[in-house]
Amino acid sequence: MSNITITSPVVSVSWLNDHLDAENLVVLDGSIKKIVNPKIDSIEFQIPKTRFFDLKTAFSNESAPFPTTFPSEDKFTLEAQALGINKNSAIVVYDDKGIYSSARVWWMFKAMGHDNVAVLNGGLPEWIKAGYITEGKSYFTGVKGDFEAQYKPSFMKFFDDVKQASETKTYTIIDARSEGRFKSLEAEPREGLRMGNIPNSVNLPFEDLLKDNQLLSKKEIEAKFQSLAKKEDPIIFSCGSGITACVLALGATISGYENISVYDGSWTEWGSLVPE
Repeated sequence: MSNITITSPVVSVSWLNDHLDAENLVVLDGSIKKIVNPKIDSIEFQIPKTRFFDLKTAFSNESAPFPTTFPSEDKFTLEAQALGINKNSAIVVYDDKGIYSSARVWWMFKAMGHDNVAVLNGGLPEWIKAGYITEGKSYFTGVKGDFEAQYKPSFMKFFDDVKQASETKTYTIIDARSEGRFKSLEAEPREGLRMGNIPNSVNLPFEDLLKDNQLLSKKEIEAKFQSLAKKEDPIIFSCGSGITACVLALGATISGYENISVYDGSWTEWGSLVPE
């Protein structure tokens, strides 16, 4: 099969199965353990041709004080090349929970200037449910790629950006954490992290965009966002550590929102740096 171009932010498992033999296809597993209610990850199989995208170490700034911090352009380039990713690669990202951390990988590639990328709707659970074949987990040992990151600053926001946005109300800040965490009704899963929310932010739990591991319909997702922000409004998405905020970014993109960004440090940073 010849090269393909991905034109949608999300693809189905049937689409992926039909295009597995495309020459420029790269399938990435961006799974991480959940911070909330973590379980031992014992899945020892993967979608055929998968390469593991290490969000926690290879594709984060390990010297930063907060987890899964956005890496430098140079580090992202080197690590992507080590996975055999090329400038013309068509990338499909999944995770083992449905849609959880895969959206973060998708957003990172978009932020690094690569648009030929999509999230697998329903992830590995949906692939298995559909009865498609799997293989044992393996690590990529192929040829180095020629990928070159070209960072787009508009995709990511950092502490000073969000502090100003909160104070001036120039952005709609949408928090992807659960209602209980947003309203300080339940403790944060990270030990020692205070409860609360960013002043002038609103809440849309990322799980509200999902049903049975998959995204709701475009119409249903759009309705969720329309109650919080207009299409032209600038939006910053936040969560616990910058992972599930990207699920909201995915939903917003599907809904036609364009002026959107993700707060990298999210509540882990804000709750650590800003006293009550």
